[in-house]
Amino acid sequence: MKIDNELDRLLEEIREEVWATRHLTGRPTLDDRVTEALRQVPRHEFVPAELQFGAYANHPLPIGHGQTISQPYIVALMTDLIRPRPDAVVLEIGTGSGYQAAVLSRLVKRVYTMEIVEALATAASERLRRLGYDNVEVRAGNGCLGWPQHAPYDAILVAAAASRIPPALIEQLKPGGILVMPVGAQHAGQELIAVRKQASGAIEKTCVLPVVFVPLTGTAED
Repeated sequence: MKIDNELDRLLEEIREEVWATRHLTGRPTLDDRVTEALRQVPRHEFVPAELQFGAYANHPLPIGHGQTISQPYIVALMTDLIRPRPDAVVLEIGTGSGYQAAVLSRLVKRVYTMEIVEALATAASERLRRLGYDNVEVRAGNGCLGWPQHAPYDAILVAAAASRIPPALIEQLKPGGILVMPVGAQHAGQELIAVRKQASGAIEKTCVLPVVFVPLTGTAED
């Protein structure tokens, strides 16, 4: 695999898709820091060995346990939407293989990421540690409840769809913070939503674009 060539082609495809969807997202380009983070993270390390030949294609791939690694364009867009800052602390729900967390780790101070499938959480934790992403902490658990020990968060990114935003995640979002997640039923239309929490605690929702994600499992109740 000629990784540099494959990565250059992928980044160009992402740039083209960002431009093509600008009328929906309001974003004609990505922040340069986000593009550089995508360049720094070797996506082939986050997919099963038998699928590494397609690691730099702009589409999702299965990672086992009924889960997927998201399409690179979607990873890029969701990352850009939270406006990552070097001093930010971010919560991710739906670790999967750890790819999104790795991208975030290049952009923010600390990433806390939760995965309900314990085998995936264990594998992702080991992978991230092996690859040197030492500002990422992985926890196996019910992401609908968030991770209150480290709240409030500057941003929360949810990589699975639910019919509504779990209340615990809104509670754990810092005033002025941004939450991005897909909302809607798996086979009845999902929309990527960006939520900003006002100083008063009120939330302001923006619909970004139609998406398809695996469902968020777990419950919003203890």
